[in-house]
Amino acid sequence: MARADTNKWIITLSVMVPTLLEILDTSIANVALGHIQGSLSAGQDEVTWVLTSYLVSNAVIIPMSGWLSRVMGRRNYLMASVALFVVSSMLCGLAGSLGTLVFFRVVQGIGGGGLQPMSQAILLETFPPSQRGLAMAIFAMGAVLGPILGPLLGGYITDNFSWRWIFFINVPIGALALFMIWSFVQDPHYLERRTRGEAIDYVGLALLTVGLGCLQIVLDKGQQDDWMESPFILTLTIVSGACLIFLVFWELRSKNPIVNLRAFADRSFATGNLVMFFGFFAFFGSIVMLPLFLQNLMGYTAFLAGVVLGPGGLIMLVCLPVVGKLTQKMDARILLSIGMAVSASSLFSMSGFSLQVDMNTAIMTRNIQAIGISCFFVPLSYLTMAYVSKEGMNNASAIFNLLRNLGGSCGVAFVSTLLARRAQFHQARLAEHLSPFDPAFNLAVQKAKAFLTTQAGVLGDATSMAKGAIYLLLQRETAARAFADVFHVQAVLFILLIALTWVIRRPRHSAEVGAGMH
Repeated sequence: MARADTNKWIITLSVMVPTLLEILDTSIANVALGHIQGSLSAGQDEVTWVLTSYLVSNAVIIPMSGWLSRVMGRRNYLMASVALFVVSSMLCGLAGSLGTLVFFRVVQGIGGGGLQPMSQAILLETFPPSQRGLAMAIFAMGAVLGPILGPLLGGYITDNFSWRWIFFINVPIGALALFMIWSFVQDPHYLERRTRGEAIDYVGLALLTVGLGCLQIVLDKGQQDDWMESPFILTLTIVSGACLIFLVFWELRSKNPIVNLRAFADRSFATGNLVMFFGFFAFFGSIVMLPLFLQNLMGYTAFLAGVVLGPGGLIMLVCLPVVGKLTQKMDARILLSIGMAVSASSLFSMSGFSLQVDMNTAIMTRNIQAIGISCFFVPLSYLTMAYVSKEGMNNASAIFNLLRNLGGSCGVAFVSTLLARRAQFHQARLAEHLSPFDPAFNLAVQKAKAFLTTQAGVLGDATSMAKGAIYLLLQRETAARAFADVFHVQAVLFILLIALTWVIRRPRHSAEVGAGMH
């Protein structure tokens, strides 16, 4: 909340600058791993902990942020988070070993974890109820564009300067944000504070930390370690499941819970979180898959892949505020349904991509998806929070952001696994035709031998080379079919989610909402 005479746009800028930095840092280091590995003499498996460590600490802190804001005061907590994020960013840039870098990435994740939910809560309170769709459009610009811009910005900085600058760049911008929060953001009078002598829910704190920490490691490392075939992943899965199940029962009975799960008693809030989880499950998976398809199968450079993805980011920048305004004029559930239908349509188009797809088609399909996502995130955020009281906004925002992030992490883990499994399936089916008894295969070998002989003259083992070339083509084709299967599954998921949209209650007229929030 702000001082009464402070412009809401100044408040918006104050909280969104550090939030965007935090979201960028979830993906900005991805493209720099090779440079970090060489600079710090780390192994390929070891260096991925630079990413995992940040995601784990981030996931643990997000649901705690509502409770921490009660303990410290929201403004104090927000300032402490930004300060910790800035200092740890500088120390990440100065790290001289992988162990030091991973440690400070954990600290950075702790500092950054509370920024998203606190910023969302402040925006929802700063804007009047009738303009909450617009507030969520602004928040969505950071939440949706951050993961897209992160790799592009990280690649540019790493190639032109040093990987250390992907962390150093946070310092001056974060310091400015800290000054702005101190100057313009204040705690509202109705904000619930922890009373003196109030017991701390240590059991809930421990269960949440261990449960979410283990879950994030499982999601990040599972496919790499072949899931339950790894004793390490299996153990973490059991521990995570036990802790999170016990956490639900414990928090529902606790007088002062770390995470107030009673918020799910509201039908709109519970359904909205479910839609958000599975929506980002599908959306984040496609963000990962499309660049992989273009670079690994189509031979695109990182720059050309960015050319395909880039216009979609610009379209979202234009569409998000428009959709935010539309929530004031029409039923947001209609906008949400349109968003999911358009997203499904774009993914169905991607499932039809072949190895001959041209760049214009890829760009157009990606642009259609950008329109769909713009109509998904803003109305859903508005609908989910419509009946949450101001006093419960911090807790609700923490849960909402946690499920959004977990949805993205689960989605990436799912599509990575599904891609590998479907590639194996298609390769087994297509390989059945690579037989000397198959006339089509023999004809293909003869044509390949003739081509190779024409290009390189008489070769000692043209037959083996021809068969090797055909096998490489088979691998590309099986991978393309696997990508198509993944895009198809994501499209179907969006279609199924449309039905849940109408379980959410339509927000009351803005005047009624305003009266009901006090």
